[in-house]
Amino acid sequence: MEHWETIADQRRALADQLESLTPEQWATPSLCDAWAVRDVVAHLVMPHVTSMPRFLVAFVAARGNFERANVALTAEVAGRSDAELLEAFRRCTESRVKPPGFGSEAPLTDILVHGQNIRVPLGLPTDPAVDPWRTSLEFLVLPKARRGFAPRSLRGLRLTATDCEWSHGSGDEVAGPAIALALTVLGRTARVGDLTGAGAQRLAALAAG
Repeated sequence: MEHWETIADQRRALADQLESLTPEQWATPSLCDAWAVRDVVAHLVMPHVTSMPRFLVAFVAARGNFERANVALTAEVAGRSDAELLEAFRRCTESRVKPPGFGSEAPLTDILVHGQNIRVPLGLPTDPAVDPWRTSLEFLVLPKARRGFAPRSLRGLRLTATDCEWSHGSGDEVAGPAIALALTVLGRTARVGDLTGAGAQRLAALAAG
């Protein structure tokens, strides 16, 4: 199943919120370590404005480390003004670029989590729809999601969403809203207070570590 319409809707909603940000808000630290809000937007824009030859050069310079190449390329894009970043982000709303070897669940998860990386520190409202987060959870527990998305092992934990029909794994239960489960699996601690169960503390520790 493809999710491009949902991805486009999520991008448009975030772009509309970015439209009203002040320069101070663009410079606010996000939930991503060492990145301000504008850096997160630059990261969202980067795959859509970076050519494959430029990526390969950065990848080689990073000695084959994808994360280091990503940080370097994001820093290049972040050199644009706030207005230029927003314009570029709006232009990629309908883009169907996705990481090699992944389906549309990957860019969906990317816009969902980075939307929270921006909204949470700024106190911006979040779309209450649960289905996109359930889709993201289904992706995050797949083995391939360990590459670049959710590297932490969930062995011995049973994740259970309390706002939709979804569960995964066996062991100590971690229960909570789908958004809280997904963010914590992705290493964000902003919603760990919404989690309950015998495994909640362990999952929170994994996210913090």
